[in-house]
Order: sequence, then C-alpha cells, then structure tokens
Amino acid sequence: MKAFLAQLFAKYIVNKDQKWIDRPQETQEKILMNLIKSAKNTTFGRDHHFDEIKSYDDFKQRVPIRDYEGLKPYFDAMVEGKADVLWPGQPIYLAKTSGTTSGTKYIPLTKESIPYHINSARNALLHYIHETKNAHFLNGKLIFLQGSPILEEKNGLKFGRLSGIVAHYVPKYLQTNRMPSWETNCIEEWETKVDAVVKETIPENMTLISGIPPWLIMYFERLLEVSGKENIQSLFPELQLMVTGGVNYEPYRDKVNQLIGHPIDCIQTYPASEGFIAYQNTQKEEDLLLLLNNGMFYEFVPVEEFFDDHPTRLSIQDVKVGVDYVLILNTNAGLWGYNIGDTVRFTSTHPYKIVVSGRIKHFTSAFGEHVIAHEVEQALQKTLAQYPASVNEFTVAPQVNPSQGLPYHEWFIEFETYPNDMKAFSKELDEQMRLQNVYYNDLITGNILRPLVLTSLEKNAFQVYMKSIGKLGGQNKVPRLANDRSIADEFYRLNLTNNSQ
Repeated sequence: MKAFLAQLFAKYIVNKDQKWIDRPQETQEKILMNLIKSAKNTTFGRDHHFDEIKSYDDFKQRVPIRDYEGLKPYFDAMVEGKADVLWPGQPIYLAKTSGTTSGTKYIPLTKESIPYHINSARNALLHYIHETKNAHFLNGKLIFLQGSPILEEKNGLKFGRLSGIVAHYVPKYLQTNRMPSWETNCIEEWETKVDAVVKETIPENMTLISGIPPWLIMYFERLLEVSGKENIQSLFPELQLMVTGGVNYEPYRDKVNQLIGHPIDCIQTYPASEGFIAYQNTQKEEDLLLLLNNGMFYEFVPVEEFFDDHPTRLSIQDVKVGVDYVLILNTNAGLWGYNIGDTVRFTSTHPYKIVVSGRIKHFTSAFGEHVIAHEVEQALQKTLAQYPASVNEFTVAPQVNPSQGLPYHEWFIEFETYPNDMKAFSKELDEQMRLQNVYYNDLITGNILRPLVLTSLEKNAFQVYMKSIGKLGGQNKVPRLANDRSIADEFYRLNLTNNSQ
C-alpha cells in the first residue's frame, strides 16, 4: 500500500514541478520580488533601501555580494537573539557549519525555509519513483545517516547541524523504516557511530542507503569486515537505491559498485545549510535539476570575474551552458547576495540543470592556471577509463619550490587497486589535465611547469588525515584542490605516502 500511494503522490509532485520548470524566468522574478517585499522592514532591508527596489537591476545596485564575514554583523545580532535582522522575526534554528576562514558559522533556518529542505529531499525520491515505477524500497529499511539531533539552545534559539535538525522532521510514514536508531544518531564520535550503525543494520533488510560517498565507502568496508561477506549484495540482497550529496559521486561510483557487487541506482543531491539547491531528477542523466521554486533567487558570477571590483552578476535568463559560475543566493532564510562558495556549470537551460564544478576557495592557481574540481575529476575519470584502476580518494596541491627542477602539480591518490603501469597512468593523467585546462597546458608547453607528479598514499590515508584534524565523518570532506601545501605537508608528516611518479 505504501508503494502504491507513493506512486500516486510522485505523479502529482512531478506534474506540479513541471509548471515552474516551464516558466523559469517568471518563477525567479516572482521569488525575488516576494523576498524583497517580505524583508523590507528588517534591519538589512532598511539598510539597503528595499522599499526602493523595483527590479533586479535595482537590487544589484543596493545589495553587494558578500560571504559570511561580510554579513557577520547581521549574523552576530541574530545569534544574540535580536529579531527582524535579516528576515522577519527570528529564525527557528541556526545550522552550525565549519568555515575555513570564519570558524563556526551560524546559518539561519526560518519557518519559511525549513519546509523546502524537507520537501526537496522527499521530491528527489518521488521523481525517481515516477520515472522508474519502483517504490518497493519504501517497504524495507532506509538509512539516513545524520548529525546528532541533540540541539543546543541559547538566547531562545536552537543550534545544531543541518542533518541533525532535519532528523526532527522525518515524515511519520518513514519513521518505522528509518535507521539508525535515535540513540545511535546521537553518538558524536564518528568511528563509534559507524560501528553502532553497522551493528544495527547487519541483520536488517536495507533497501535504501543515504550519505556522502566517503562515508558510504567507510560504512560498506566496515560492514564487510564485521560480517565476513564478500560484498554488500550478499548482505543486503534487496538494496536498490543510493542517495548521495555533498560531493560529486562520479569519482566514487566504481568503488561503491565494487563494494556492493553490482551497479546500483543513485540519486545525487545538492543540499546545503543555506538551502536545498538541486537534485538529480532522472536516472538517464547525472546532472542536477536547479530548483527554481525553492524560496531562493539565484545569481551567477563568471568565475574569471569573481575577484574583480565589479564582477558581472547574472540572473537565470542570462547564463550559458558550459561556463563556470560562482553561485550567489538570496533566500527566505535571510541570506542576501550571499556567496555560498560553490561554483556550478550549466549543462542545460531547457530545463536549467547543473553540475557542481568546485569551490571558489578550493582551486589550484599558484601559476595563474586556476584549475577547478570539475577539471581534475574529469581528467582522472578519463584516465581511469584507459588505465583501469580504482581510486578511493584524491587531492591536488602545487609544489612551487621543489628541491630540484621545475615546479609542478602534485596529485595525492589513495588507490584501491593500482594501475599496471604507474608511469603511463601519470603521463596520461597529465595529458588529460592539459586537455581540460588550456592555461595548465600553456604552462607545460612554456616550460614554466613540468608534468604532474603522482604520489600514491597508504590505504585509509584520507581517513587518518581527517581524523588528525578532527573532521572524520559527517559532512566533512577533503578539498579536491588546494592552493598551498597545508594538506600535502600533513600527508608527509603523518608518513602516509608511498612513492612519487
């Protein structure tokens, strides 16, 4: 009965979504005007003359692009318990996130914004059900590994990780199927939590598993270690669906399928504390449907202009396929001209679909090449297609001052299975990088850089590194790229390297 009702509801939601998909520009313009109208009497609205804004051009003139630090005086006032700061009233929650420059960040969740977080996760599943006609996974056990649902309280406001906050909103019809238990979800120490999840789930009929790819791999490996099974399929024969988010799934796909024992359907999502931005709405394509009716007005700044004094700011109607943009959010949680830090690339404008191409703060450009995550992921994927191997995790850093020879990019790769010819693999990887990034190619041909150096890492090196900095598990992930040697130096300090090619 649950599966049958889900199929009916899925058809309703897909048809409802099609209405805004067919009217993207109108939908976004209406959201912007509603946001401005709602917030015109807030502190931020008065400071930026919202009552004078009649168009997107007016908005751009009055509201600059800022990151968390730029809006910090408003966030601080909000955290102190003041009302009507960024959005009418007070937020109902503050989501705690780890910032690279700001320490702990507090992102507001309002009574207007929280339903979009919940419904978007639900709708991603409903689009899958509508397309595949498969809702049988709802009859088995579903695991949504989340942060601790225990919330702090200060100045009348509740604080917690977004995933822990969302745990309070799991629909009743999923409560009986949902795992792990509330007690296990409350465990803070990650390795202890994974062990508890493994113990609880081994005897169950798991049909859906959700988490970020590095956690999925860690969980699956621990399951096989404890159970002694050959693969996950033999442990969970009814496992039908994965739901992932946080990072691009593609570099992990082969490893996950290998652990499971066969390819499995996967829904990729793009949730953030700031808003639920996109999800994969079809199994036929891996790009993500940009959610234009989710209480957010999106802006896009071409990556190459982002650090200019007056960068171009575009609304949805002016974006182009294949261009990397810094994503800027304006939301019904009170974020204005907010740089979320991510870069996206449009793959389609009918409908508007994206891939997350990287982080504006996570790039390698020690020599002006501005290599982004999408480029290194593509280069590695194409290389693996020619020189079969499997990779658990990787990151890239520049070596500006080598002890001898020209500078280079150093790739740190944790292989699950090594290529037969490491030197040929390294050479092909460099060739693929040169095809992905013309500036990198120019530096190589101009003898400014020498070809990349590949340094293989010990098994579980990334887990050891993340544990050493207190960020193992949860939504924490290693940047694909760095513009310095901080991560690279830690790999050497912890003696996690094998050899260089």
